[in-house]
Amino acid sequence: MKNPIENLNKIFDSRVRLGIMSSLMVNEELNFNQLKEIVNVTDGNLASHLKNLEENGFIKVQKGFIGRKTNTTYSVNRAGEKAFRQHLDALEQMIKWMS
Repeated sequence: MKNPIENLNKIFDSRVRLGIMSSLMVNEELNFNQLKEIVNVTDGNLASHLKNLEENGFIKVQKGFIGRKTNTTYSVNRAGEKAFRQHLDALEQMIKWMS
């Protein structure tokens, strides 16, 4: 049997990206401040991880306003959902394979 570790997606190796994707999988959308509170990182750190996920085509970013304040929301797109589910499946397979 092939080692399931090969099926893991390197993009989800990061604790922060794993937290972002997990949060977005169970919420229709979250804004920047909500994600920052959930994953407990600085603005700059969160922004760089969100940019990475966006550039890899896993999340959708919507910029808008609430009153005069900017509000950016994030959601998982189909490609992101598929890739993340495959990553989670690979983690499960790896645990079974090693036990």
